Amino acid sequence: MPDPFRTALDAIPEGHSTGLFNGMRYRVDKTVHTGGRSLKLFAKDLAGTDFVSLNLYHLATGDVLKPCEMAEAKVRAFVLGYNPDRTG
Repeated sequence: MPDPFRTALDAIPEGHSTGLFNGMRYRVDKTVHTGGRSLKLFAKDLAGTDFVSLNLYHLATGDVLKPCEMAEAKVRAFVLGYNPDRTG
């Protein structure tokens, strides 16, 4: 059964994107490292009052989520609720 968090994270475009979360516009930077074995995501609301930061590591035993100085619940809520702008 697919993991909804991982599915939502994979749907966020690599590189820079903008979109909505809880009615606020965010700029998101998603960078994939080490051949896809890890990724970093940093999101900042364009009003300048909030941010979300995480690292995710793909290990043989499964994914390991490392929020950066914030609660894991905040990171999960953002990834699950973020709606990137559609292009093309």
